[in-house]
Parts: sequence; structure tokens; C-alpha cells
Amino acid sequence: MSERFDFAHQNQFDSAHHEQFSPAYRRLLSSGELNQRARAARALLGSCTLCPRNCKVDRLQGETGTCRTGAEPVVSSYGPHFGEESPLVGHGGSGTIFLTNCNLNCIFCQNCDISQLGVGEEVTLNALAEMMLSLQRRGCHNINWVTPTHQMPQLLAALEIAAEKGLDLPIVYNCGGYESVEALRLLDGIVDIYMPDAKYGNNESGRRLSRVPDYWDRCQEALAEMHRQVG
Repeated sequence: MSERFDFAHQNQFDSAHHEQFSPAYRRLLSSGELNQRARAARALLGSCTLCPRNCKVDRLQGETGTCRTGAEPVVSSYGPHFGEESPLVGHGGSGTIFLTNCNLNCIFCQNCDISQLGVGEEVTLNALAEMMLSLQRRGCHNINWVTPTHQMPQLLAALEIAAEKGLDLPIVYNCGGYESVEALRLLDGIVDIYMPDAKYGNNESGRRLSRVPDYWDRCQEALAEMHRQVG
């Protein structure tokens, strides 16, 4: 009897807590700040510095750098995912959106067909927004952007569209750890949960296995900025 009571009590607490919770970006939507952030992020595509590679190609004009991605979103798949950490999965799954391509070139990547071979389809911002709304309707507990670094401006623009249509789930930024602090600052007050995959504790391993010269230096800076934002 007490176990059933405790379970019911916990459910009531969880339900009440969820009703009170509002993701960070909802406040920025109402103030107009979310739109300004999306515009500022898109401007970075004109001489791309979204990650520490600093390719400086004009993605707005169709040029591509290491990530091989232009100005439009490219998505491999989306749906409820039950393979993430249990606090993200809950009972309805984490609402994952797998973005195509990557700013790293890890020789061990388990998703190399997506990250390096470019499996996926170019979609519109409205279609990307509808994916987020669909995941919410399907009962997912969060929107989990997987490998978002090189498509962050597209994601912010789509998030604004989805939020205007009622999206109310927290955002998980599921990245590879090789991030630009300048770009991360645009996410302050938008991302609720950072989930960086900090791969190495030195630059040499990053050079040998992910083909970037300064992975650990940049990763430490990124982790500090993420911690500053969300603790």
C-alpha cells in the first residue's frame, strides 16, 4: 500500500512540477530576443566561424567548409530515442533530431554514414520546426539536437517557428565538444541542457583521431561557457 501511495504521490509531484516548468527559450520568444539571436547566428554563416575550425566560407552563398553543409538544414532522421541517459528518456523518450554532417572527422564515429557520408535530406525551416512539434505531440520529454554545432543557426530559426506554434519542451544540445565560445554565447538562455561529448583530454589525441589540432584547448573553453550558462 505504501509503495503504491509513494508512486502516486511522486506522479502528482512530477505532474505539478512539469506544469510549472517553462523552457528557457519561451522567455526570449516573448521579448523578441530569440529572433535577434537567430538572426545573429545566421549572420555567422556569411563567413563561417560556428566552430573553432573557422573555415570562413560564405555558406549563405552556397560555399561549404569542413562540415560540407550550406545554409539550409540537413536532417538524417528524428523520433523518440530510448538510448540516451535515463533522465532524458523518461517514459516517452528523448525527442532526437539527428543532423547530417559534422565539424569533426572522428575515425571511430559510430554514425559515420550520417556524419561523414552525408546521409540525410535538406529540409525547410518550417519542416524542421514541424519535426520538433511532432516530437512534442508524440510525448517526448525534450528536443534533443544531435550534432548541432554546424547547423545551430538553422536550428534557432526553426525553434522560433516551433515556439510560436506552441513548442514547450526543453532543448538538449548534444554536441561533440569542439565548439566556438562566440557561438555558444548565442545559446545562453535558449539551451536548457548541454550534453557535450568531451572526447579527449589532450590535443594530440584530437589531432590523431578527429583531425583537429586544438580539440582539448577549445573543449575546455566550451565546457566553461556551458557551465556558466546552465551550471
